[in-house]
Amino acid sequence: MSAMWVGVLGTSAIAFILKFMGHSIPEKYLTNPRMLRINTLIPIALLSALVGVQTLTDKGKWIIDQRLAGVCVALIALRLKAPYFVVVISAALTSALIYRFK
Repeated sequence: MSAMWVGVLGTSAIAFILKFMGHSIPEKYLTNPRMLRINTLIPIALLSALVGVQTLTDKGKWIIDQRLAGVCVALIALRLKAPYFVVVISAALTSALIYRFK
């Protein structure tokens, strides 16, 4: 058995054990207001980190290019409470125009 298969099987076993343990946690811990607040903020933190990494890095190096301008325009549109469609289209157009005329 190769090292890759050992890693795949080991990771699968760990994932199964974690999921099983998650179903075994008593409900009083899951309905705690502090835990509910943390669970609602985790996806926001993960998505923000993903956007930051995808915007400011390329192949492990820090870069500043058209993607940062698109994110800035999206942030401005969000601040102005623009609809989601307007936010996405304005960010995409900004990035595309800067990339095209760069």
